[in-house]
Amino acid sequence: MIVDCHTHLNNYHDEAVDDLRASVDKLVRDMRRNRVDAALVLSSYKVTPGRPSTRAVVEATREHANLFVVAGFSWSSFTERDLDEIRPGVEAGKVKGLKLYPGYEPFYPYDDKLKPVMAFAREHRLPVMIHSGDTYTPRGKLKYSHPLHVDDLAVDYPDVDFVICHLGNPWIRDTMEVVYKNANVYTDFSGLVLGDFEDRFESYMRQQVHEMLLFGVQPERLLYGTDWPIASMESYLEFMEELRMPPRDRKLMMYENAIRLFKLPIELPALGGRPFGLL
Repeated sequence: MIVDCHTHLNNYHDEAVDDLRASVDKLVRDMRRNRVDAALVLSSYKVTPGRPSTRAVVEATREHANLFVVAGFSWSSFTERDLDEIRPGVEAGKVKGLKLYPGYEPFYPYDDKLKPVMAFAREHRLPVMIHSGDTYTPRGKLKYSHPLHVDDLAVDYPDVDFVICHLGNPWIRDTMEVVYKNANVYTDFSGLVLGDFEDRFESYMRQQVHEMLLFGVQPERLLYGTDWPIASMESYLEFMEELRMPPRDRKLMMYENAIRLFKLPIELPALGGRPFGLL
């Protein structure tokens, strides 16, 4: 079984073009081709024709029982009405997490303006995913996206779970410390490459993951994700296959951790007619 905890339906080729239906169809095809059972779809911090709103993503994925939504928020335009808008999706079991994008927007993730987001996450027991590390655009400001900032959140909100996205790359060792120190912090493998892994970088990242496990980061806190469509599912699965780890740890990373953290239904009709297995 495979759960990809980090995908998007954004039309990165042309944000002025609404391509939502085609993006859903392509995601479903790529999941079927790569035997991915379920995926979390993250909405963006901004809404354009090519970057659909959380409400639009919920509607577009409604017929797919194995696609879930993580609601993205904009720090610059946030109001509590944004939380009211996603509440029906949360109560229906479709919205399974929240996402913040420091670095893409100039704010630290512990900004007081976002206290209502943390309160909402606590109320509904939703994990909060934090963009960390490098940004897709050179206009991002890296000082805001350092993974050490998640330590502040973890300490101030001990009853909320957080996910450092992208291993905080290139600050992987800092991510290791934040995850090791805080029982309510996880990290995902998504967005490490654009497209496919190159041999040298793949070898380097394998070493980094092995160091994480040796450092004492428990496999229960590691999540499989790709950042599709920026990164290819095929290349990511090949990368994971080549990691040297016990089968039990692999199962945790590939699906069990995501099912528990995001409280996904255990049994769902999966692509290709294969049901979810029981833990």
